[in-house]
Amino acid sequence: MESKNLYEEDFNLWAEQMAIAIRERNVKQMDWDNLLEEIEDMSASQRRALRSYSKRLIEHILKLKYWQQERARCKNGWREEVSNFRSEILDILKDSPSLKNYLKENYSDWFDKVVVNYQKNQLFLIEDTTVIPLETMMDDNFFG
Repeated sequence: MESKNLYEEDFNLWAEQMAIAIRERNVKQMDWDNLLEEIEDMSASQRRALRSYSKRLIEHILKLKYWQQERARCKNGWREEVSNFRSEILDILKDSPSLKNYLKENYSDWFDKVVVNYQKNQLFLIEDTTVIPLETMMDDNFFG
């Protein structure tokens, strides 16, 4: 079966065959178009994960800082989530250090979007919408 058809019919088998072709340096067996698509998707996936964990971190810090009505009941869980999100962000950056620039370039925008979303939903009042610096957010001792 041609590798392009195999890609659509049995992805796992296609991936195994591409691994063999790469290992054997068999250029004629390479499905270049689908390989390129997969590599681009892997990069996009890491960026999406970094964005998601960063936004969740921001959300939970804001909850800890401003959501007084739920704070007593949820504080410990939110703090645990903050620690987990920081850990995930650090793991992504350890695996892909080049994403540090992506994080720095987009963090303020993500922060603003989280604030706007909370203000729109009116779960609680955010008194200061100034962006909390990324370095502060990533500090293990900062919980809002």
